[in-house]
Amino acid sequence: MFISADPLRILVVDDDEDDFFLTNSIIKDINGGNFIVDWCYKYQEALDHICHKRYDLYFIDYFLGAKTGLDLLREAVERDCEAPMILLTGKGNHAVDIEAMRVGAADYLIKSELTTEKMERCIRYTLEKARSLKALRDNEQKYRNIFERSKDAIFLADTQLRFFAVNAATALLLGYTAEELTDMSFYDLMIEKVDAETLKLLLQTGELDDVETDLLNRDNEERTCIFSATMIERPDGSQYVQGILHDITGLRKAEKTVLMAEKLAATGRLARTLAHEIRNPLTNIHLSLDHLRVAEIDESQENYYGIIQRNAKRIGAIISELLDTARPSEMMLRPTSLQDILDESITAAMDRIVLKNIKLQIRYPDDILVIAADKDKLKIAFLNIIINAVEAMEEEVGRLTVAMVADGNACEVRITDNGSGITEDNLERLFEPYFTSKRNGLGLGLAATLNILQAHNAEVDVHSVVGSGTTFVISFKA
Repeated sequence: MFISADPLRILVVDDDEDDFFLTNSIIKDINGGNFIVDWCYKYQEALDHICHKRYDLYFIDYFLGAKTGLDLLREAVERDCEAPMILLTGKGNHAVDIEAMRVGAADYLIKSELTTEKMERCIRYTLEKARSLKALRDNEQKYRNIFERSKDAIFLADTQLRFFAVNAATALLLGYTAEELTDMSFYDLMIEKVDAETLKLLLQTGELDDVETDLLNRDNEERTCIFSATMIERPDGSQYVQGILHDITGLRKAEKTVLMAEKLAATGRLARTLAHEIRNPLTNIHLSLDHLRVAEIDESQENYYGIIQRNAKRIGAIISELLDTARPSEMMLRPTSLQDILDESITAAMDRIVLKNIKLQIRYPDDILVIAADKDKLKIAFLNIIINAVEAMEEEVGRLTVAMVADGNACEVRITDNGSGITEDNLERLFEPYFTSKRNGLGLGLAATLNILQAHNAEVDVHSVVGSGTTFVISFKA
């Protein structure tokens, strides 16, 4: 029984008017029905009605002149028409029945076997099925929109984390097309294989929440992500993984920048305090030395006098260097070719490169990149990085690559070596003033480098693998 305030609009598509009257009378005899039944005998007109959703339900006869009801069904489905359509035939035909269901018919009825009960049951089941399908389609569309438009990377993978569906954000984050990712596993992108094994164990629990992991994208750029995953079981008992990646690379870089700025500020305050406290007694030492020089000293005391004088000067030089490192660099920024600055930095280090027989590769874009820079200061910063790279490599087998990448008005400089690499602990302290792994170093070279780069509004990031090498990435904003 149908209970509805609004009438159900039905269109009967049949080239035989007598058959229409028969179908219409059966529909009108349904108890409690509230129907508006119209007739259409033209194929194109019927297709127009279906595509513009003018009716709630369509009965379509198999024979429609030059074309068939199956043709109309196919064409309507191809045009994404979702209205429920029922195919009518004069005689039963199992092949037609199967084909009608395949192309999208909601049901298949034989005219000679029609009764009021069959018609009522068919309409009721068809409408219920249509409502269920519409709800499913709406839900699918809603979740597909979430999947496709999410700013986070969302993917579906098998139990071995081999991708089989990814959204646009995943392809953008990893640098591969959706088709390329279907031939890859999530584990292939992980930098640390030990982490990959740990991840496999964690996934066996069925759910993974907010695990921080480092991935390598197509351009060999390290991306730090928060990874969450859930194991989903299908009705047939098989399983798949739904994963979400939230890119926090920018956040981690910002945290490093803020932390380094705080360290430099604290170091500056310490350096100024030390300089003040040390220079006062150092001044007294110099005055005493001057007094001794005026007075007569014998030959046996001359050596001690020289030792005191040289070391006092050395202390003074160290204090000056500490203050220069801690003090924000004063820059004279002028439009300058970045290629020229790099070329001069490489030239200044060329003796070291040649002596260690290191292979040098330089890759620049065709166009000249001009930035606002203090040429002399920026050359010192690049030179410090290049010298460190040269010192980290072995003779004869060392390879140094200096590359530039342009992105609109912004650009990136990459200095890569295949040296000993930097441990994770040392990497965290790399730009810390007074920290050094060199035997005779003061640990001020990279601190001064960072000071110069920050004065140029540049960001610096370092990627290193122990035993494989290190890459310094310096990004100049537009």
